[in-house]
Order: sequence, then C-alpha cells, then structure tokens
Amino acid sequence: MSSYIIPFIFLALFCYSKYKKVNTYDTFVKGAKKSIPLVVDIFPYIATIMIAVALLRVSGITSMLAYILSPIFNFLGIPTELIELVLLRPFTGSGSYGILNDVLTTYGPDSYISRCACVILGCSETIFYVTTVYISQTKVKKLLYAIPIALICALVGSIVACLLCKII
Repeated sequence: MSSYIIPFIFLALFCYSKYKKVNTYDTFVKGAKKSIPLVVDIFPYIATIMIAVALLRVSGITSMLAYILSPIFNFLGIPTELIELVLLRPFTGSGSYGILNDVLTTYGPDSYISRCACVILGCSETIFYVTTVYISQTKVKKLLYAIPIALICALVGSIVACLLCKII
C-alpha cells in the first residue's frame, strides 16, 4: 500500500494543476532554475560541516569524547556504544547512518542497543546542517538560544528513546 503513496501524490498534484489550468511542465522548469542559485549558496556551508565531521571522526576525537563522557551518558541511561552516535547526530545525517549500520552489524537488529540507535535517529535531527541551510537563506544571523535548546532537546530525546526501548 505504501508504495502507491508517491505516485498518488504526483497524480493528485497533476490533476489539481490541470483543474487550476497551470502549465505543470513550465512551472517545474521555473522551480528547477531557481534551485541552482540555492545550491550554489548552500554548498560552502554544507561542505564545511561535512569536512569538520570527517576530521572529528578520523582524528579519533569523537571516540575520545565518547570514552570521557561515558560515565555521564551511562548515568543518563544511554549505552556506551551509542555515545558517538548521540555526539555526531547533530552534525551529520550520513555519518549517523554509518554508525547505525555499524551498530546493526555488530549487535544485530533486534538487540536493545540497535533499537535504541534506531529510535535516536528517528527522534533527532542534524541540527547544525539545518541551521547552516537556514542561516544561508535568511537574514537571521543571531541564534543565541536556538542551537543550545535544540541540542538539549536532542539529548533529552536520546535519553527518552533509550528509556522507552528499555521499557518496551
């Protein structure tokens, strides 16, 4: 059933545009033209975040931070194996999925740790990626409270995710 959702949405949009007498093809082409400057504007921000995350992982800083912070995270109910995931998730989506793949391969898909990792990824967002895209496209440059609050919410979401996986 779910495989029909996207074709249904396209068909519904096409019918709606036909009803409103909008030239669908021309409108699509105009939108695609507007996306090219957007990609050019956003690219430096995204490249910077991806390079920083790669450097953090390759240098071993995230592993060292995970080791140092493990007592605190264990006290909060987050398994040691997932600390690196919780630390990197606000920075990178693809890196987080790479860590998830390692967790699933190591512990199996039905283990407590794997379930926690999946729920953590489902309840969190790549905060710095979204922020860089937002900053690059708006005039708002002061995010004094937005980023710390988003990081706190991500941590609370990770704690609750592990608690719910333990209960269920």
